[in-house]
Amino acid sequence: MKETKYKEIHNYLKGQIQQGNYKVGDYLPSENELCKRFSITRTTARKALDELTRESFIERQHGKGSCVKERRKSLGLLNVKGFSEAVGENVQTIFLQKPTENKWSEEIFNQINDDDKTEVCLFFERLRYVANNPVSVEKNWFSGNVLPGFLETEFAEGSFFKTLSKKYLIEVVGSSSELRAESATNNVAKKLKIKQGTPILHISLKFKTSNPKLTIYSELYCNTQKFPIGSSYSM
Repeated sequence: MKETKYKEIHNYLKGQIQQGNYKVGDYLPSENELCKRFSITRTTARKALDELTRESFIERQHGKGSCVKERRKSLGLLNVKGFSEAVGENVQTIFLQKPTENKWSEEIFNQINDDDKTEVCLFFERLRYVANNPVSVEKNWFSGNVLPGFLETEFAEGSFFKTLSKKYLIEVVGSSSELRAESATNNVAKKLKIKQGTPILHISLKFKTSNPKLTIYSELYCNTQKFPIGSSYSM
């Protein structure tokens, strides 16, 4: 089905933002400029910009225009505070397993979509540090069929979500989460440099994306003894 004109302009501008052609703080073309460039009415231009505002890509500034904003939209997640918010902290993320083909694991707590079970599974595992303290083991599984070339892709700014956005124009649009207090297994304890049996927070996440064929399943094992829980998460 053919896209409506406003949606065509909206998708074009969003793609330009996602790919970094318009960066945070940059201004998009004005409504008048969009009308001239795409031969559209002002109503159509305004509707496209309103949609970007609703999706938190831009903010409309009276007398100035449409400015690209830092996207900090909450997805209702919980995670160790620091990765997306810490200022002046020595924040580091390392791969324990770089992206590779793998099997859908029984470790995944959330129900795997039936369609995903028949697709190639990609997996990676990372360890998060704050101020040289290992605070979170993060495991991720997802279908690779909609992400061509992913295994050879360098993460944009070290971020999985930004890579999805900039390279594949895919956004995380929602999630479900399950939290459990557990005792650290020997495997997790070694990675977090704590004693086996130490209380940890286990977070199971299922991310919904703007591509209906891509769901991300994540298991996080968090040592919260030094860092509290925040309300946002950045991959």
